[in-house]
Amino acid sequence: MKNGKIEVQGRVISVVTENDGDYISLTDMLKAKDGEFFISDWLRNRNTLEFLGIWERVHNPVFNWGEFAIIKSMAGLNSFKISVKEWAERTNAKGIRASAGRYGGTFAHVDIAFEFGMWISPEFKIYLIKEFKRLKEIESDRLKLGWNIQRTISKINYRRHTDAVKENLIPPELSKEQINYVYASEADLLNAALFGMTAHQWRKRNPDSEGNIRDYAELIQLVVLSNLESINSVFIRQRLKQPERLAQLNQIAISQMKSLTDSRHLELLNSGRK
Repeated sequence: MKNGKIEVQGRVISVVTENDGDYISLTDMLKAKDGEFFISDWLRNRNTLEFLGIWERVHNPVFNWGEFAIIKSMAGLNSFKISVKEWAERTNAKGIRASAGRYGGTFAHVDIAFEFGMWISPEFKIYLIKEFKRLKEIESDRLKLGWNIQRTISKINYRRHTDAVKENLIPPELSKEQINYVYASEADLLNAALFGMTAHQWRKRNPDSEGNIRDYAELIQLVVLSNLESINSVFIRQRLKQPERLAQLNQIAISQMKSLTDSRHLELLNSGRK
């Protein structure tokens, strides 16, 4: 929830922004009305009730139409009077709400508040709309400024991340001894090609880590790993021996990782991850 204030014809009026929209204080607006006038006087009017009913129909799927019909049928009678609290409780209305306490009062959705402003005076309504729009423009400008600052910071951090990826994630080129090593499984063959080590070797180096080497892989590493799995299946059908497959897969992993850690490709991958 965000609080704001506008000044209309010398009157300070509170504005509250919530998830379902902006709400303006009718209590503050009422102070601009000449003579004895209460929000309940406005509520008892048949035209007001019709407007509120239409607004709730558009915005409120749980509005109690049965209670609304009863209330509306009584509008115009001298004995009819209803408070904001009773209106909200009986109809499940959400366009107007009242709360007690130091920072309480009656607030109405901006659509309804503008309608209420007409009861203050046509001039008051015009200035209310004008000042509310000005408040929203100021908030929009602040958001744009904050977004630009955040975007600049993100670019700086992104560059640092890109450099770190290039420095730490490019697979090492395997030695002849490593290539000739017979791996127990095809999974470890791929681990060696991409990470430069087997799952067992990774666990020995990271005894306090849970899971396995692939659980700690970066997104781009997992993309390359998926490609290596497909390519290795082709190599197997071609009956290539394991050392030959490993040498080729390692070179492919190095090439693809270098390509994917290019700024443009890395940015596309990261944006797809959000």
